[in-house]
Amino acid sequence: MWFLALGLLGLALKYFEVGMVAGWSWWIVLSPFAMALAWWAWADSSGYTKRKVMEREDKRRQDRIDRQKTNMGIKTGNGQRPRR
Repeated sequence: MWFLALGLLGLALKYFEVGMVAGWSWWIVLSPFAMALAWWAWADSSGYTKRKVMEREDKRRQDRIDRQKTNMGIKTGNGQRPRR
C-alpha cells in the first residue's frame, strides 16, 4: 500500500511539474507501481495475505469468546478476572 501511495504522489508531482520531481525520468516516477505489483504478487503466492487474514479472524473469534465468557462470569483463559 505504501508503494501505491508513493507512486500516486510521484505521479501527481511529475504531472503538475512540482519541485525536483519534474526533472525526473518517468521510469523513476512509475517504479513504485512496479514495486507494488511485485509485492502483491509475492504476498499472494507465498500465502502471506491469507495467513494475515486468518490471524485477524482467529483473534476476533477469540476476543468474542472471551467477551462472552466474561459476560457469563466465567474466568477467561488469558488470566483476566471477569468484569462485573
